[in-house]
Amino acid sequence: MEYRYLGSTGLRVSEIGLGSMQFGWTADEETSFSILSKAVDAGINFIDSADIYSRWVKGNPGGVSEQIIGNWMKKTGVPRSDLVIATKVRGAMGPGVNDEGLSRAHIMKAVEDSLRRLQTDYIDLYQTHWFDENTPIEETLSTLTDLVHQGKVRYLGCSNIPAWRLVESLWAADRRHLARYESLQPHYHLLRREEFEKGLADVCRTYSLGVMPYSPLAGGFLTGKYRRDETDTGSQRNVSKYFNERGWKMIDRLESIARVRKKSVSQIALGWLLSQPLITCPIIGPRSLEQLEDNLGAAGLRLNPDEMKALDQESAWQPVES
Repeated sequence: MEYRYLGSTGLRVSEIGLGSMQFGWTADEETSFSILSKAVDAGINFIDSADIYSRWVKGNPGGVSEQIIGNWMKKTGVPRSDLVIATKVRGAMGPGVNDEGLSRAHIMKAVEDSLRRLQTDYIDLYQTHWFDENTPIEETLSTLTDLVHQGKVRYLGCSNIPAWRLVESLWAADRRHLARYESLQPHYHLLRREEFEKGLADVCRTYSLGVMPYSPLAGGFLTGKYRRDETDTGSQRNVSKYFNERGWKMIDRLESIARVRKKSVSQIALGWLLSQPLITCPIIGPRSLEQLEDNLGAAGLRLNPDEMKALDQESAWQPVES
């Protein structure tokens, strides 16, 4: 496993990151423990979560993913210094009027709750999950800076933020001498390129931000498990927007490269990201050991210029449903 510096910091993270939205949702605690242990044994040190994972599931109060990670660290005794733990703040965590957003009131409570669930005294990368148009940037950044000074948070990151807001945040941090965002988690993969590449990529390049794409396999579509003649829509509700000629042609192109490389379709899709100098690490979300094993096969994979050109041409910018 290769390790890369996170943006302009001295923090090094594995070239593949482990997402955890599936923990306590599509992967129970026992399976989640196995995935975590296997991933770390394979060299992954970056583990990403969020406080709201996964409140949209009936009976899930949120915080379950963080709690599972904390329980796993306690059970296994893995050295905390060997891990880079990331989580996020922004979403609604209760019925109270200040139980969501990026206000000082919400962040100060949310970070304590995340630390308690993770059973740790610091978070390596604390990320704003999406931007808050109702809270001044300066309020958010000054609060996060206080957490850095207190040692509860080491670095700051953001996700789901438009380019103009990211630039405003970076300028505000510089102007007010506040801690700045060091990384971005964009929704970025072969079938969703325009949002990141149209503006955010230049911002990350100019200001040396780390880039950690989430959903790099388009919710499972870029694994190649779906076919043109699929009729069962039960498992397709999150990926059916890719069930079109553009999507099928992309799978065909990935399969042709995979056959030559003796790799899986998903490994080639991950390889497309890993081959881009701007990308720090794609964040995978396996819900089984089999899926993890497949994803790990992309470690160290770099596509050649012809392969990159073929995939770039096949995935040229076109509007994609959100």
